[in-house]
Amino acid sequence: MRSIGEMARESGLGVSALRFYDRAGVLVPDQVDPVTGYRWYAPEQLGEARVLARLRRTGMPLADVRLVLAGWTAADTDLVRRLLEAHLRRLEEGLSAARVEFSALRDLLDDRENFPMTSLRSAARLSVSGPGLAAALDAVRFAAGTDPELPVLAGVHLDAEGDELHVVATDRYRMAVARTTAVGHGGGRVQATVPLPLADAMRALLDGEDEVRLAVDDGRVTLEAGDRQTGGRLLEPDFPDYRRLVRLPAGRRAEVDASAFTEAVRTGPVRLHEDGGAKSELTVLELSEDGRVTPVPEGADGPDLVAVNRAFLLDALAAAADDRLVLEFGAPTAPVAIRRPGDAHTFSLLMPVRLTD
Repeated sequence: MRSIGEMARESGLGVSALRFYDRAGVLVPDQVDPVTGYRWYAPEQLGEARVLARLRRTGMPLADVRLVLAGWTAADTDLVRRLLEAHLRRLEEGLSAARVEFSALRDLLDDRENFPMTSLRSAARLSVSGPGLAAALDAVRFAAGTDPELPVLAGVHLDAEGDELHVVATDRYRMAVARTTAVGHGGGRVQATVPLPLADAMRALLDGEDEVRLAVDDGRVTLEAGDRQTGGRLLEPDFPDYRRLVRLPAGRRAEVDASAFTEAVRTGPVRLHEDGGAKSELTVLELSEDGRVTPVPEGADGPDLVAVNRAFLLDALAAAADDRLVLEFGAPTAPVAIRRPGDAHTFSLLMPVRLTD
């Protein structure tokens, strides 16, 4: 007999997936301890679980998965082959349809490039608090992307409007936003995305300077701090409209002691997760009715659990740099927000990781 953890390791299905398939009646444990609720699987179920893991990776609908496993157990190879061939045809048809839609989207993109909207880029010169800009860069730097396929995300985005300067970074799986005050611009919105090496060079100039001067003009950015200066070319592609991405529905909030919560995440339970061959460690968080948020062990189950990449969560907690922090939870599929109490303009968003099908 195998425990659920052993079955997960040997079959390629995660513990949460095994629980899901148990509840769905697809792969029911041979025995369940009536006292502890522990699941135990018979030796012959390992083969079924390995087949199920392969079917799961193909995205086969649950109804067909049931029939394939039934045919597999009954050695009805004809039924299994017909179901596999039917699913493969659906995948091929879906891929063909997706190619048509992507072709149409590329045509729309070509139209936008040939008749571009009014650019938000223009010249700007403004004075910024040195400590404020330093704090903003420190708060967002961890979230910048490194994917060579998306070079525009490998930078820090500056968004000036009126007397405010927003600083943003994202790698798709997390986003960080900070705000500081700016003087001297006073005009319309100006955006610029600074490559990471240049953003780091700018940050190095900011120590000890109360006020610095920032200039954006003709595809370049320049930062002057006292008698020191750094500058360079901006990233050319337009940065995503982050303002759309931060409009989250109201959810439940929990205020935590940052040091204690960070230690709980660092030393607490993790779940292993694999996506496209990449493995990561997840921290699964539970928000109790009395407002406490805690990492929960692998055996925990429930509809309100939220899983996030543990390394990303630790980075966000460190970047927040405050004794107390507020965590905001929406639906299990909505981003988790990490904020400083009383500061609505500096925050991080972490995309959750789905635990079950």
